[in-house]
Amino acid sequence: MVFTWERYLKVSDWTSSYRSVDRLLSHLERIGGSWASRSLYCTHLHAFCLNTGKTPDELVCMDNGGLVSLVQSFCDQKYSRNQNPRSANVTMETLKTFFRFNGFKGDKELDVEGYSLRGFFRKRPEYIPTLLEAFRMANVAGSLKNRAIILVLLSTGLRNSTLRAILYGEIKEELDRGLDSIHIKVHRGMKQIVPNACKDGIEYSIFTCPEATEAIRLYVKDRVRKFGEIDGQEPLFIPVPGRLRRRERGCKPLTSREIELIVKEAAKRAGIDEWKAVTPTCLRKTFESVLRSLFVDGSRMDLKTQEIFMGHKLPGSMYFYYNRSNVADLREAYSKLVFTSLDKGRFEASESLRIIAETLGIDFDRLVEGRERDLGSELNSGERLQFLQETVREVVRQFREIAAGRKQPVNTQDLVEKAPLILEAEETLDSNPPAKTLHTAPSKGKHPTNAKTECDLSEFF
Repeated sequence: MVFTWERYLKVSDWTSSYRSVDRLLSHLERIGGSWASRSLYCTHLHAFCLNTGKTPDELVCMDNGGLVSLVQSFCDQKYSRNQNPRSANVTMETLKTFFRFNGFKGDKELDVEGYSLRGFFRKRPEYIPTLLEAFRMANVAGSLKNRAIILVLLSTGLRNSTLRAILYGEIKEELDRGLDSIHIKVHRGMKQIVPNACKDGIEYSIFTCPEATEAIRLYVKDRVRKFGEIDGQEPLFIPVPGRLRRRERGCKPLTSREIELIVKEAAKRAGIDEWKAVTPTCLRKTFESVLRSLFVDGSRMDLKTQEIFMGHKLPGSMYFYYNRSNVADLREAYSKLVFTSLDKGRFEASESLRIIAETLGIDFDRLVEGRERDLGSELNSGERLQFLQETVREVVRQFREIAAGRKQPVNTQDLVEKAPLILEAEETLDSNPPAKTLHTAPSKGKHPTNAKTECDLSEFF
């Protein structure tokens, strides 16, 4: 894929037909050859050229005073648009570097005024989902691909760019072997696919949890059914069908924006109020909280291993002496992580019941609001699960009576509105076990009736 700035600046790998741009690329290649840095510097230079209406070679022929005025004006415009001092400073430094390696150094160096950061600056708000919220995001993600993306981000802590650079061939072997945890190797070669992948060139190993592995397996099976066999050099996650031709779709990775939209839409569907503030980086921080948490046996993961799984470089000589090549030991350490919470079992049962409730036309959230209003307090996860069980059980019982001919058929919406809303547990929900007997409160103009049901839903399904 050729970027717009590559065509404009006539860039091919680390060379350019413009001598000024070629000098900049030679400098960047000497100091590490980062493809992300190449993209960053050239993107800013491209925008500056469009703003001034001059080519790079024409710019370096200008006098110092004229360039200072142009660069300062361009950076001021950028700062006034987004009010982000960090972004404006990055633009300024990239342009000063370009001119520095084209003769503007020493006394001729551009004297451009920067922007104060005023301490720690974060323009965009951020919301870190809990583990329970993250799993719920996956369950309502909307497609097998989106579900797999959410669970991989959650269980690996991969950065947006690195996730997009995973090739199918890199995980195919372990996927075919039926392993519960798949090894994902983050390596510098990913930069050839997505320039920002493998940040700082730090290579490391990470794994997927069983839920993520199964989600990937289902997604791959569905993709093969729709588009045919997957080549090993194709990205694991590809753009949505219809946007690109088959050949282009298989070779083109997702964009950063597409991943962000998938995460935000999942957060919105999961009922997170601050869904606009949830990003792929937020799920990376959720994964970090899992790394910091206790194992099942009460112990904790070694701090160095935690940093390795996050893709961080260990300070000093520790990075070189840490054995990162022993995949078996790293897999064993990862397998001790707990990707569940105390409410996970209740959560899974609640999600299953919610699907049944939605099928029956029950607005459970509205029922919960009414229940909490009556009690004067919020329901915890156990109480919500019990109330959902009672609601679904009562509606199913009435449907069974209609099917058996003991009750006249009624409007479904009328049944949903009347039956669930009049449920009231015989015992309180605070600390007592689930009530065995449920009584219906009197509706308008009718005498109260009693209904006794068993707590076990298995007799209905």
